[in-house]
Amino acid sequence: MENKIKLENKLIRTDLVVELIDKNNKNIISKTKDNITITTANVKKDISSQIGKKEGMYITISFDDITNFETREKVGKVLEEELKKIIKKLKIKPKAECLIVGLGNIKSTPDSLGPLTIQKIVVTKHLFALNTNVKDGIRSVSALSPGVMGTTGIETSDIIKAIVDKIKPDFLIIIDSLAALSINRVNKVIQLTNTGIHPGSGIGNSRKEISYDILKIPVIAIGVPTVVESATIVNDTINYLFKHLSYIKNNYDKNKLTITKLDNYQKKIENNNLNSEEKKQVLGLIGELAEEDKKALILEVLNSLNYNLMVTPKEIDYVIEKLSDLIASSINNALHRQITHF
Repeated sequence: MENKIKLENKLIRTDLVVELIDKNNKNIISKTKDNITITTANVKKDISSQIGKKEGMYITISFDDITNFETREKVGKVLEEELKKIIKKLKIKPKAECLIVGLGNIKSTPDSLGPLTIQKIVVTKHLFALNTNVKDGIRSVSALSPGVMGTTGIETSDIIKAIVDKIKPDFLIIIDSLAALSINRVNKVIQLTNTGIHPGSGIGNSRKEISYDILKIPVIAIGVPTVVESATIVNDTINYLFKHLSYIKNNYDKNKLTITKLDNYQKKIENNNLNSEEKKQVLGLIGELAEEDKKALILEVLNSLNYNLMVTPKEIDYVIEKLSDLIASSINNALHRQITHF
C-alpha cells in the first residue's frame, strides 16, 4: 500500500510529482506552517520508472494565495530556505558560479513565468569579469531566457548546453511554467527539484531534458503550474458537484447559514461525497463510473473533438507578475548572503 502509485492520473498530463504519488507513500513527508504546506518526495528507481519522472528530490510548496504581500513574503521565505537546502545537499560551494535560465514564451502569459523572473534576477558575473570590487557574500550569477523552439528553431537544451560549455558555470537554476492535474493547484504550488526538467512535458510537447546527465553540472528546477487541461476541469467539476450536493443534503435541516457559500467553501465540502446510488441518480451511468473510467471517458470525448484545451485563470497576468517577483527574490536571497529583502 505504501508504494501505491496513482496510475489513473497518467490519463491527464501533469508536471507535479505530488499528484502522481500516493500521499501515504513512505517516501513522502509533509509539514504545514502558516497555512503553507511543504511536501518532500524522494523519488527512487522503482517509483521513477512508474511515474516517468527522474530519480531525485521533489519539494512542493502549497499555498492559498500570493496576491497579498504578507503571504507572498512567507511563501518566498519558505522557497528561499528550501532552495538553500537543495544547494547544500548538492554540496555547492558558497562562491560557486550560477547560471539561471528562464524557460518559456514571454508573449504567452501562462508560459512567461521564466522570462519574467529572469528580468528580476540580480546578475553579477560581469562585475567579476571586470575585476570590480564585489562585496563578500555576492555570488557570480549570469542569467538568460533562451526562448522556445517554436521561435528559435533550436532545441532549448542545445542552446543551454552550448552556453554552459562556453562560460562553465558550476550549477544551473531553471524556472519554468508547469501543468497541473487539479484546478485547485493552478498558481498555488511551487515545485522545486534537483533533477532538472523536461520542457513542455506537462502539456505533451516534451523536448530534450535539461539535467545533470546532459550538462554534467547540478541542475535545480523551479516551476509553478499555470495551466490545466479542459478534461481536468470537467472531471473536477463533476466531483465538486457530488460534494456540493452531499454537503447540502447533510446540512439542509440545520441552520441554513451553514450552507451559505462563504469563504473556504471548498474546505467545508471536502469531506462530503455521495454514495454510488446517489451518484447514479444524479448523472445516470456516468455517475456509476469509477474515477479512472470517468477521466478516460472525458479525455476521449474532448480529444476526439480537439477541445482538450490548456486553460489558465482570467487573472493570470497579475498572478504571474507576483509569482515572478516571489521566485526572483527567493533566488536572489538564496544565492547572495548580502541580499535579504523581498
